[in-house]
Amino acid sequence: MSDRAMRLGRGSTRWRVNQHGIALAVCLPILAVLAMIGLAAYAAAIVELRMAANVEYQVRAFEAAEFAIEQALLADDLGTAYTYTSPRIVPAQAARLSVPGRPGDAFSYRLYFAEAQPLDGTRAGSGDDVLAFHFVIEATGYSARGAQDLHVQGFYVARTMGWTGDGDATGCPDQTSTCNATPYPPPERTYWLQPDSE
Repeated sequence: MSDRAMRLGRGSTRWRVNQHGIALAVCLPILAVLAMIGLAAYAAAIVELRMAANVEYQVRAFEAAEFAIEQALLADDLGTAYTYTSPRIVPAQAARLSVPGRPGDAFSYRLYFAEAQPLDGTRAGSGDDVLAFHFVIEATGYSARGAQDLHVQGFYVARTMGWTGDGDATGCPDQTSTCNATPYPPPERTYWLQPDSE
């Protein structure tokens, strides 16, 4: 083999070795950039997943507060003795009540009498002796990750003048056997607030 051929052969071998080195030098930074993009996408996905879960828990707290309002509206022991300073608190202790069928969701509420006002006889159907006894419910719903929602619901019940809340739903204030009154109408909502909403 001639000197020239040997030099060409060596040169081409060197060129191939150098070529492999350049490919490695170019590919490593590209792989590093791709790895960083992948990690950033993974971190963004985790943050979005947490945000979605937080929104879900906030919605569940909202629904738990609405459930508490429904429970308060169904209370059969409404009365004018529940005032702002001495409300009906459910539950009585500092604990919370669980929402049935919703593990991890709970509620509590305060209910109090606000005022009695004349009621339009056509709405109540009982004439001028019927008043609207207005109450307020402050219901709080709770869910996971500290999600909490407060709702305030106003409502009234139509009762005869002088009613103090004996728990009787028959329309007979004195509970005598001679009373043939029709049952009281159900509570009617008047206003609704979500105090801490944006």
